[in-house]
Order: sequence, then structure tokens, then C-alpha cells
Amino acid sequence: MFQKDFSRRDVMKMAALGLTASMVPSLSHAMPSARPRNLAMNNIHTGESIESCYFDGKDYIQGELARIDFLCRDHRRNEVHAMDKGLLDQLNQIQRLLNVESEVVIISGYRSPATNEALRSKSNGVAKKSYHMLGQAIDFRLEGVKLNHVREAALSLQAGGVGYYPRSQFVHIDTGPVRRW
Repeated sequence: MFQKDFSRRDVMKMAALGLTASMVPSLSHAMPSARPRNLAMNNIHTGESIESCYFDGKDYIQGELARIDFLCRDHRRNEVHAMDKGLLDQLNQIQRLLNVESEVVIISGYRSPATNEALRSKSNGVAKKSYHMLGQAIDFRLEGVKLNHVREAALSLQAGGVGYYPRSQFVHIDTGPVRRW
């Protein structure tokens, strides 16, 4: 399952963190030992970047979540939608598993229903009921990190859907049912 360039320690960290996340994903923010969660993000379509501490170790920070929502907006229609906090936590967990703080390069975050339909008319790879339309999906890569490592870390979380698009250089994650493609 894992690429041979993962060390045994990497695999153990992924397994441990994936097990923890799958056992109590909804309680992870309420645990007293919770750490602050940070993300540096860049939207390739708008050129906008942010660095955000969206969770202070105890609570989600609404102003920071709003900044992330704006960055992940549907850039084609300039529509903002709340992004699922669990999705942001998945990104943070992937970075922790890989022991990196690389910038999250956003290919696609929120998509309005109109944008999703327009994309579907041009490609059979766009789902009719895409989690992007709910703010529950993101297509991304981590700057300077091998894409297959990102995919393996995402799969180890068992926290939702994981799609792998090596030709387009991104991984899709969502907070829907656990599945892969």
C-alpha cells in the first residue's frame, strides 16, 4: 500500500494518526491535548495566499475560517461558501503525517452549482452531486511534496474520499464516505 520510500517510522505515524482520526474525528477539537492548527494556502487561480491559525488548540477561530472560505471560493463566480472544518483538519493531519508545513496549493475548493454544471458539461470527471458544492471537498497539492506521498497520507486517514490525479498534479479529498479512485 505504501510507497517504498516511506520509512517505517512514517508508516507507523500514519497508522497511529489515521486510527486516532477515525476513532474520534468529531471530538478531536475538544480534546485538552489538542494543538493549534495552522495552514498556509495559495489559490492558483487568484494568486491569493494566506497563513492561518484556524484552530487555537481549544476553539475554531471564526475570522480565520472566514479568510479560508474566501480563499477557497468559487473564483469563476466569486461566490463564497463555508468550508467544512473537518476538511481543513484533514489537510492539517496530512501535513503532520508527512512532517511538513508546505503550502497547500488549492486547485479547486468550493464550486457553485452553476460552476459545477459548467465543468460537468466539459468533462466526465466532474460529479453531478460533487462535495465541492457543499464546501466538503478540495483539490490540492502540497508545495515540494511528492504527490503520491500526499495521496498515501490522505488514504491512511480513512476520513472521506481520496482521488488521485497525477497527470493534473493534484489530490482530491472530501468529507464524504470513505472511498478512493
